[in-house]
Amino acid sequence: MLAARVQSKKVLVSVVHAADWARMMKGNGVAFNELTIDWADLMAFKRSFTDPITPWIERSLARQGIEAIHGAARFSGPNSLTVNGDEIEARHVLIATGAAPARLNIPGEEHVVSSDHFLDLESLPRRIAMLGGGFISFEFAHIAARAGADVSIVHRGKRPLNRFDPDLVDILLERTRKLDIKLVLETEVSGVERIESGFTVRGTKDGETVSVEADLVVHGAGRPANLDSLNLEAAGVEFDRTGVMVNEYLQSVSNESIFAAGDAAASGTPPLTPMAELEGVVAGSNMIHGNTRTADGGGVPSVVFTIPALAMVGLTEREAREQGLDFEVNYSDTSSWMGPMRAAEPASGHKVLIDRETRKILGAHLIGHSADEVINVFALAMRNGLTAEQIEETIFAYPTMFSDVEFMVA
Repeated sequence: MLAARVQSKKVLVSVVHAADWARMMKGNGVAFNELTIDWADLMAFKRSFTDPITPWIERSLARQGIEAIHGAARFSGPNSLTVNGDEIEARHVLIATGAAPARLNIPGEEHVVSSDHFLDLESLPRRIAMLGGGFISFEFAHIAARAGADVSIVHRGKRPLNRFDPDLVDILLERTRKLDIKLVLETEVSGVERIESGFTVRGTKDGETVSVEADLVVHGAGRPANLDSLNLEAAGVEFDRTGVMVNEYLQSVSNESIFAAGDAAASGTPPLTPMAELEGVVAGSNMIHGNTRTADGGGVPSVVFTIPALAMVGLTEREAREQGLDFEVNYSDTSSWMGPMRAAEPASGHKVLIDRETRKILGAHLIGHSADEVINVFALAMRNGLTAEQIEETIFAYPTMFSDVEFMVA
């Protein structure tokens, strides 16, 4: 379940961040002999948040007269499903099956575990290889490295996290390398081999063979829509790896009985948890009341929960230039500002794009302590059409990380 998966990750990040912050503050008034992460205790703490989610949701559904049926569903017709051998017919069906790890199509793929497996590790392996340079790999690498693992990220491209601003990504990469996380870039993985001491990830870079040894190999190379087992052909539903083809009301373009939301829908909106929740509400309303609602994906923030966090909302500088927009760029490395120095976080910066004519925010990009919280100020501004001057005039509590926002738009 998406909510449990997201909460699992954030709980792990929060605990590891607390330990990391204490380490960073050592010598600045914090003293200790040794500070370590107890992985077993950490996982038990995580389960105290996530284990109650599914029972709570099912009780809530039951109170509303909604029946929960457990089983694998497959379409048997335009508006019918088979589950556990029983056929279910409905006026409408909502597909909200999320995403699944992409097929790697390499020898030894069976040795690669999913990100869900990582979130349930009872003990932390000494050596971990993450395949792919996206959200999952960087978030888990930062957690595992700070908990004592030797971590490598193997990515086929020249630049990881390519949805984010490259200048801020460079700051994060420098911070990542200082954690002794090995960044194996421009390397195409060709196979995973089991050996006596664990596994060997093999790849090629510039025609040369690259090898990375690990005790655990984790899939972080993308998650397309999880649709393969649904037999959508039987329902006449058009789809591809990005999801079910839908109109602006999240209704299938080829079967008006079917709706889709979240990662299962090729809606063109960002594949983010808040958008999945919004699309679920919109699709449900349209199924019941008719097609009256759409999901506005503008101004939705996206965060890589590394330590420190990397956050963005709106357009990147490249996207704004490609659209021919006239804008100014406020960019600064803020590691010498009071807030980052007080938090002892050396990786800190921002880039804000402001339309020259309207003075509205086109995009905001942050890295640093509390970037995952501060980005919401810019999301609020973008969704409500606030100008840079209106943001600058806002009086924030001082000194807080939020009080730096006025200098980001000045």
